[in-house]
Amino acid sequence: MKAIVKTKPERGLWLEDLPIPKVGANEVLIKIKKSAICGTDLHIYKWDNWAQKTIKTPLIIGHEYVGEIVKLGSEVHQYKIGDRVTAEGHIACGHCRNCRRGRQHICNYTVGIGVHRDGGFAEYVAVPVSNVIKVDARISDEIVSIMDPFGNAAHTALSFPLLGEDIMISGIGGPIGSMAAAICKFAGARNVLGTDLSPYRRELALKMGADQVIDPRTDSFEIAMEKMGMIAGFDIGLECSGSAVAFNQLIDHMYNGGKVSLLGILPPNTTVDWNKVIFKGLTLKGIYGREMFETWYQMEMMLTTGLDITPIITHRMKADDFQQAFDIMEAGNCGKIILDWE
Repeated sequence: MKAIVKTKPERGLWLEDLPIPKVGANEVLIKIKKSAICGTDLHIYKWDNWAQKTIKTPLIIGHEYVGEIVKLGSEVHQYKIGDRVTAEGHIACGHCRNCRRGRQHICNYTVGIGVHRDGGFAEYVAVPVSNVIKVDARISDEIVSIMDPFGNAAHTALSFPLLGEDIMISGIGGPIGSMAAAICKFAGARNVLGTDLSPYRRELALKMGADQVIDPRTDSFEIAMEKMGMIAGFDIGLECSGSAVAFNQLIDHMYNGGKVSLLGILPPNTTVDWNKVIFKGLTLKGIYGREMFETWYQMEMMLTTGLDITPIITHRMKADDFQQAFDIMEAGNCGKIILDWE
């Protein structure tokens, strides 16, 4: 099979011919139709500090995909050949304290598909049946291929009640921030204000439903809030930027008693004025992955009852053209990029 592989511990990825994976007793073999590129894949491509500490080469990367089951392990009975499926990207141990109390998304022993074991940037991938998800037929292949990051957005946005609330999203122009904006409006938020440095991505966030998107370097938060009829700070903050400056701007503009979802990975040297957090009575919640599997049910229900996230897909290309796709990703003028394996 063809596969996009991190062959060497250096910048780049390589298209290789590799054996089709064998399936264990409790695994399925999926023939990939479409994959989507994630920011994690870009980190691996660039071979930054995180990738150097995390990735062991050689590795087939990729954890966003849709495909069809073509082989079942001997102990698999709940699926059949031909089922269209995707997979939860985090393999939980199933036995630790968090797994046994229904919090698999923060399992201490998580294994990441496409990070710690071979992933879905290939013609075939083998995954544990416990991670396989058969998605409603009304949802297109392209959307199913991006349900992993859509799940990050759903987990981030739906961690606190949104109905009638004023929402601020830092780093709204990234795919997860933009999808979070769409979710907030779908769930009844009153106002959604976003911040982003990229003109391209600010426009993308507006297409996804944000009410206003500003450049925090030059635009006034106060003027933007006044335009939306706000007289105080934001009720809910979604930190999707990974920027210390953006995070502190978000804290500055939260209303007393506000709640903040932290998805962006902030630099280790980030400093926070904790007096503002304390005296404003803010609640901070760290967000990792998707709640398994409640977030998946929420995603499917939203997508089958009117939520449209298709504008977030901005580029489509053949898997063989992955280098061009990563060049576009690195430049930043894109939403989600879909690789076609068919």
